[in-house]
Amino acid sequence: MSSIVKLLEYLDLERLDRDLFRGENPPSSRARVFGGHVLGQGLVAAQRTVEGRPAHSLHAYFLRPGNPRVPTVFEVDRIRDGRSFTTRRVVALQDGEAILNMSVSFQVETEGLEYQMEPPPGSMEPEGVPYQEEMRTGVERLGFAPPEGDMLFDPPVEVRTVGGMCFFEEGHGSPTFRSWVSAGGDMPDDPALHQAVLAYASDMSLGGTVIKAHKISVTQGFLSASIDHSMWFHRPVNLTDSLLFTQECVVTHGTRGFARGTFFSRDGNVVASCTQEGLLRIGK
Repeated sequence: MSSIVKLLEYLDLERLDRDLFRGENPPSSRARVFGGHVLGQGLVAAQRTVEGRPAHSLHAYFLRPGNPRVPTVFEVDRIRDGRSFTTRRVVALQDGEAILNMSVSFQVETEGLEYQMEPPPGSMEPEGVPYQEEMRTGVERLGFAPPEGDMLFDPPVEVRTVGGMCFFEEGHGSPTFRSWVSAGGDMPDDPALHQAVLAYASDMSLGGTVIKAHKISVTQGFLSASIDHSMWFHRPVNLTDSLLFTQECVVTHGTRGFARGTFFSRDGNVVASCTQEGLLRIGK
C-alpha cells in the first residue's frame, strides 16, 4: 500500500509572501515533473488565498516540462472576489519561466436542482491491478530496475485498474479504464486537501486511454505529454474511501488525444469530472 504522507508534505507549500508560494518536487527518474504534482500544488496555492469556499473547477495548461531538481514558485493573482464566486489565476514558475498556467473558481456552498448520470454497471467493490505493481513489473520485463524512492513506481495514492492498464503489452487493452482511486492511508479532515490529492491522481492514468486507443505499448517508443487538464468538483471528495474512476479516449487527431473521466463514490454519486488533452507522437 502506498503512503499518502509523502504527497501531503509536498502539498504543504511554503508561503513566501501574501500570494507567493514555493513547493518542492520528489526525486524522479523522469526528465520532467509529473503533471499531477504541479496541478495539486497549484490548486493548494489558490486555496490558500480563499476562505470559506471550496473549489468547483480548475482549468490548466502545461506550458513547459518542469525540472524535478528545481523548486517551483506559485504566483496567485486574485482575479475576482464576488458574492457567490471567487476566481484565482495561478502561474507556476521555474527559473523565471512559466511551466503551468491555471484558473481556479470557487463557489459558496448552496442548495440547488439535483440530477446526475447513472453509475456504470458492475461491482462497486474496489478491485484491480495496483498501479505500482504494473509499472514495476513492466520495467523489470524490459531489463530495468525501478529506482528507489521514485514516486512513479511507488505512487503516494492507490490506483487499481480492472484488468490493468497494459502499457507494456502491444495490441492489448481498451481505450477505456475502470480504476479505483484512494489515498491509500489516513488523510486529514480537510476537504481542500482531498481535492488537491484527487487532482494529483486524475493525471496518473487518464492519458493512458489515448495510448491504448491505438493499441501501442511503451516498447514501441512514443512521446506523450499532457497539454491541458480540467476538473470539476461536484460534491465533497473523500479519499479515505475508494472512488471509481471511469475513463475513456474520445478522439485523437493531429498528434493530440482527448480523454474524459468521471469519479463516482461507492454509493453511486458523481463526485468529480475531468478532461485532458495530450500530445502523442509515435517513434523514439
